[in-house]
Amino acid sequence: MKVIFKTLSLFLAAALLITAFGCGREKDDAKDETEMNFTKNADGYYQISASEAHDIMVRESGYVILDVRTESEFNEAHIPDAVLLPDYEITERAAELLPDRDRKILVYCRSGRRSKNAAAELAAMGYTNIWEFGGIIDWPYDVVTDGENPQAN
Repeated sequence: MKVIFKTLSLFLAAALLITAFGCGREKDDAKDETEMNFTKNADGYYQISASEAHDIMVRESGYVILDVRTESEFNEAHIPDAVLLPDYEITERAAELLPDRDRKILVYCRSGRRSKNAAAELAAMGYTNIWEFGGIIDWPYDVVTDGENPQAN
């Protein structure tokens, strides 16, 4: 009887461990793959490279590409599907153009200075999924030069 009780106890303990680790694994698998490799900086956003941003654009959907330069800079050239929200208009227009504060937002400017400030400002406003990737001057991928101004969906 003791052998059966010990065997049953070991079996139940093993089942509990498998269940506990199995649930944790499912939770990790459900986490966005890009978030597993990065941590937010002190300003509350993720700092990534242009190539990492491009990888997100290729693999994922549902994100917003946010250009925080001026309208004239945007009209000269911008990343396809980018939404224009100049850095000096963020506090006034972010809620209108970016209503989902948990949506992934990829932010860029010309050189990276304004995008860092804009990313920090968005994080301070309660946006939780900000990914800053520098400037268009370091963007080696396609750009649009036709002056279109698409808006966020």
